[in-house]
Amino acid sequence: MKPEPLLAELNRMRKDLGEDATDIEWLTLHHAFVFISYQHSAFEKYVKEAGERGEFAEFLEAEG
Repeated sequence: MKPEPLLAELNRMRKDLGEDATDIEWLTLHHAFVFISYQHSAFEKYVKEAGERGEFAEFLEAEG
């Protein structure tokens, strides 16, 4: 699994909420997305290691 689909989903969730700096859910998603985007290479490494542990197996199997 590549990190881009995970980042895209996190961004979609953030945008679906609409920007609201008073909403803790939006703040959480926004700052998680920004931080992970800035730390892309570390996130890429994490996703690779998680994939090697089989943590995405069910999702990938369901996707076909």
